[in-house]
Amino acid sequence: MRRLSKHHGEAADVDVTSFINLVVVLVPVLLMGMVLSHITVLDIKLPDLPASNSEQIDPPAQLELIVRADYFDINYPAGIRLKRIEKTASGKYDYEVLTRYLQEIKRQLSEKGIQKRDIYLLSEKNTEYQTLVSVMDTMRSYKAVVGTSVVNAELFPEVSLGDAPPADEQTQAISPEGAQP
Repeated sequence: MRRLSKHHGEAADVDVTSFINLVVVLVPVLLMGMVLSHITVLDIKLPDLPASNSEQIDPPAQLELIVRADYFDINYPAGIRLKRIEKTASGKYDYEVLTRYLQEIKRQLSEKGIQKRDIYLLSEKNTEYQTLVSVMDTMRSYKAVVGTSVVNAELFPEVSLGDAPPADEQTQAISPEGAQP
């Protein structure tokens, strides 16, 4: 019978070259994937429930932006149209006109001593998600030049979402002379 001899003293070599190559390739790929999957969170404020006080208090006038398939309607107070902003000739919403008009509303309200930070965004059921996000970004702030730098100036950062009233309901339009909030 043959005896099995044991080898003492020699350690087996471990080749980790292929593992290191794998890590060198995986780490940058995983890091790039993390950057591409960045998630932005929008802070949306839900409307307050009415107080159940026995005294009747007039609710504050609400500023509304209604998103329709072909235009924006800006109402202040609720249900009274200040401005209708039609889509451009290319069929896209005109966010520049919207932000300029919201800036004007903010300025006029400030002159009257009204510090308004909230706005209702009312949309139809078939409104695209990207349209809602773009409108919310436009309503929250605008680019302003302060000194030599461009900053985001606040418009109406407290956005509440809701369903738009049916399009066949006629909102009362104010003439251009009375278009002041």
